[in-house]
Amino acid sequence: MKRNDLAVALGYMGAVIGAGFASGQELVQFFVYYGIPGTWGVIVAGVLFAFSGGLLMSWVHAHHLDHYQSVLKSLFGKRYSGIIDSLLAVFLFLGICTMFAASGAVFYEHINQSKTFGIMLAYIAVLVFLLAGRKGMISSFNLLVPLKFLLLLSVAGYAAIFGEGISPSSAMPDHLINPSVGNWLLASLLYVAYNFSLAMVVLAEYQAVTSLGEGVRGAFVGGLLLGLVALVCYYALLPSMPAIVHYEIPMLFVAGSISAHTKTVYMAVLWIGILTTAIANTYGFAQRFSEFSDLNYNLCLFITVTMALPLAFQSFAFLVGTVYPLLGILGIVILVVLVYKSMLDLIKSVSRGLYRIVARLRKGG
Repeated sequence: MKRNDLAVALGYMGAVIGAGFASGQELVQFFVYYGIPGTWGVIVAGVLFAFSGGLLMSWVHAHHLDHYQSVLKSLFGKRYSGIIDSLLAVFLFLGICTMFAASGAVFYEHINQSKTFGIMLAYIAVLVFLLAGRKGMISSFNLLVPLKFLLLLSVAGYAAIFGEGISPSSAMPDHLINPSVGNWLLASLLYVAYNFSLAMVVLAEYQAVTSLGEGVRGAFVGGLLLGLVALVCYYALLPSMPAIVHYEIPMLFVAGSISAHTKTVYMAVLWIGILTTAIANTYGFAQRFSEFSDLNYNLCLFITVTMALPLAFQSFAFLVGTVYPLLGILGIVILVVLVYKSMLDLIKSVSRGLYRIVARLRKGG
């Protein structure tokens, strides 16, 4: 892969592989609950990640869009984009709270430190990385995502291969299935959709530093890698059902079953995941806050992370199970409109091409 292709792929993965993903909490609630049938959900999700990411990068380059507000305006027009933008801003803010809550859960459940310490450590780290704005966000992804990806894949891969097996016919009892999701196909759509909403905030920023080909290839590869990691983590988690339902950080339970050292390594993976998604959410919200209020970006950054602290003390599992499915509904709306308008652009482009061909034939005749 070229350097810019890789940067886009890392940005995509950095936005999606956050606390919810790396903790295993998202995968449990959206896929593992369904037992073996959930495998299909993970596979569908990987394909959709690749398709939606590539389509978005194609759209932003075709229309010269370099931030997510301009993407929303191009899709919904000035009249409705404000509504969608406001809703997305709310979910970005709730995402910051969720990441901070995840940091608190890691330190409280597994390091014998207070939730407050874990939350404040994430708070400070996000501030430090984002003081440089877009440059800081991209640099943090280039630095943190490769390390996170390799460590996550190594631990989850070991657990999936050497962990205790499960019967192919096994499925979770109906009372364990997340009632806010319903079935594995809907779960897959919601999972990609809410992650796409967050990833859109990051991917749009790469339009200014990539070509069309680099952007599309990078997002497509990043989507496939997301599907691969999700599948490996899914098979690492599946043998531990239903015991892991009682843990806010299921993957740490799995890593701990391998060895104490592995658990320590995975805590580092998880915390990096928390940071990258917290960075993506905070940058998107603070940048929007600054544009809306005409206040200095760094001041908006400080206000944003500080306002997130009260909600960060809520249950991490509760936030994932309630906030994310709702964000998924908004993401589905954005994805449907993106696909529809991209198809219209394609039809118009083909029509213009056919018209030119016919005109040349007539002229030649």
